[in-house]
Amino acid sequence: MKFEDYSIAFEIKKNLAKMGFNRPTDIQFKAIPSILKGEDVLAIAQTGTGKTAAFAIPVVSQIHERKQYARTEGIRCVVMVPTRELALQITEVFDQIARHTRVKTVCVFGGVDQEPQIARLDKGVDILITTPGRMFDLTSQGHIDLSRVEVLILDEADQMLALGFYKDIEDLIKKLPRKRQTLFFSATIDDKIKKLAYSIVSKPIRIEIAPKDRVSKNITHSVAHIPMDDKRFFLERIIKQNPESKILVFVRTKVRAERVAAALTRMGLENQTIHGDKEQTDRLKVMQNFKRGTFRVMIATDVSARGIDIPEVDFVINYDLPEETEKYVHRVGRTGRGVHKGRAVSFSSPEEQPLLEAIEGFLGYPINVLEIPKEDYEQTIDLTQDNITFDLKGLLKEVEEQEERKKKKGKKKK
Repeated sequence: MKFEDYSIAFEIKKNLAKMGFNRPTDIQFKAIPSILKGEDVLAIAQTGTGKTAAFAIPVVSQIHERKQYARTEGIRCVVMVPTRELALQITEVFDQIARHTRVKTVCVFGGVDQEPQIARLDKGVDILITTPGRMFDLTSQGHIDLSRVEVLILDEADQMLALGFYKDIEDLIKKLPRKRQTLFFSATIDDKIKKLAYSIVSKPIRIEIAPKDRVSKNITHSVAHIPMDDKRFFLERIIKQNPESKILVFVRTKVRAERVAAALTRMGLENQTIHGDKEQTDRLKVMQNFKRGTFRVMIATDVSARGIDIPEVDFVINYDLPEETEKYVHRVGRTGRGVHKGRAVSFSSPEEQPLLEAIEGFLGYPINVLEIPKEDYEQTIDLTQDNITFDLKGLLKEVEEQEERKKKKGKKKK
């Protein structure tokens, strides 16, 4: 079945063709007809399956067609997501699908000045894409009216629960009309998510897209066993051997991100970091420049692992293994998106062996090992451009010289 066969607005079909969308993915094929019928949907689908378009296409089409026959004002759809980056990403998809239609989309999130967002809201909005904090702030100030909402979409629900947004979701439900359509999307399902989902949906159509392999078939992923102190040398080697590639590097903490960035800078390799300690405007600028190809190496914490669609990332490097096994799938899923092929390489130190075993248990199979010949390993260390390479012999020599100076000073005093 092709998109041109669906009962959706002509303008949307035209937009989808320009976006290169000809046939629906599995989640789109299963979800779009039910959403067009007005049914509640509970969908379990992993990142990279095309689920944003699965709800954006039918919702935009419905609102556009209603506005053709009747003048409607106020917010008709709320899309609530856990992070600012994801809110912007989803807004971009909605804007592309809604081009040349009557549908207006607005994105609001915290960490930036609220006045420009209020100005956009005052001009009228049909679809509101938002994070919980800023939405409740603007609602309490009277800038957001939720009384006419017809569709509620919760995306990445499992991550929202992990970030402690359970009460926020419950508070949001209280402010919405009881008669509404609810679309609930999550990458995983457990008892807590089931409890939340079935408390807000009514006789939902349950859709579960569960591929045999949790990692996309477009991704070649492997692991290299490298001691923690040597990882930067092998990252340098990958970057230099792939001078035209867009490379996304994941580390465990904000401090690690800045340290790795500093090491790459010493090696003469341009890079940028993105993590929670950066101002929101700076994070947006880094993300936009990385997407445009202004620089080709971005170092990130897991703030960028979930739901972010960065075009044509060639490599994902897990500089540090994630402590939560599911994040491995989300991280490597930043490459090999759509029709593109991608590669993911994880650096695993001896102390990270339990994390590697947990990831392999989650996947259900061992990850291919990149065997590094001893000669190649030594050459990688020898040829590094990092000018503060750990030099044990040099340090021992310095200690000996200091001891000699101390002895000489002692003799003089005597």
